[in-house]
Amino acid sequence: MFAKQYSHRLPGDYDMGVIHRRAAQLGPLWDNTEGLLFKAFIAQVRGQAQGNVYASVYLWADPLQAADFLLGERFERVLDSFGRPHIESWLPLDVQRGPAQTALSLYREEWPLEPGADRGGILAEEKRRNQQLADSGDTFAVFLALDVQAWRLVRFTLSAKALELDRPGTGYEVLYLAQGVAR
Repeated sequence: MFAKQYSHRLPGDYDMGVIHRRAAQLGPLWDNTEGLLFKAFIAQVRGQAQGNVYASVYLWADPLQAADFLLGERFERVLDSFGRPHIESWLPLDVQRGPAQTALSLYREEWPLEPGADRGGILAEEKRRNQQLADSGDTFAVFLALDVQAWRLVRFTLSAKALELDRPGTGYEVLYLAQGVAR
């Protein structure tokens, strides 16, 4: 498995309606993508966050399909529209599917994995936390990943509830949730 996110900071006066229309147009093209578990088209809006942001979070079952996307023609749309983004990438450690059929919000939490920490114990505890979150009726999916470069853990939770600004982590509105075909 392979997870990644790239984000585009947009001007404060940017018409976010353009982004909503883009996600509505491009999102369905990602449904049933080979090797992809899901792609979340997400956004933050100035006033609810520090500024306007358009981003994508991917969870790939097949890392080779992720590489094909980044090196292929499909990624040209991103490059042509926004330039070459910085891509954060992670090694998924635990993925849990919840009962919800779609998502309206995504939350990203991260914290350092300190030197000398009981990594096995931390992983077991975080897997239990993922299961608790997945058992919630409003959870579409939750996954824990390792940023191997910065030695930090990152949790993504996709919720069927509308964005809650007081929830822990960085919150995003889900504009479209594409579900792929994982083998």
